[in-house]
Amino acid sequence: MSLERRDQLIREICALRDVPGADEVLARGVLDVDSFDVAVDHFEEDGDAVYVTFQYGVVTAGRTLRVFRLLLEANLAVYAQDQAQLGLEVDTGAIVLVARVALTDEVDGKWLLAMIEHYVEHGRYWRDNIFKARDDMFENLARGDYVWLRA
Repeated sequence: MSLERRDQLIREICALRDVPGADEVLARGVLDVDSFDVAVDHFEEDGDAVYVTFQYGVVTAGRTLRVFRLLLEANLAVYAQDQAQLGLEVDTGAIVLVARVALTDEVDGKWLLAMIEHYVEHGRYWRDNIFKARDDMFENLARGDYVWLRA
């Protein structure tokens, strides 16, 4: 597979979402999908796949360690089955999800956009229920009193 295939997928996604200027999206390397930055990258070392990176937001000060524990639990319980991983960017404190997508024949712009929209929903859940939760709500989530992540 090649960088051209990645570029083709991004152009298809731009057309499906009515995003003007696919060339600018390709130059910038990041799509805005429902207020989440999403990058679709191709690496020569793994030419049969693209990597889709989602920026979910910054963790509120004082919650980093507990959110990191929730990220680890989510990686084990939810994301491992999808070749995806949640992580914490050390420099910014932002939560990112990286998904490896094998470029099979079924993967086209429509398929990739559906996958991106699926993980954007996960990001919305993280943002609205984990990052922005009031302290009392967050404490319950971190203790495990509630089911905090929907698969």
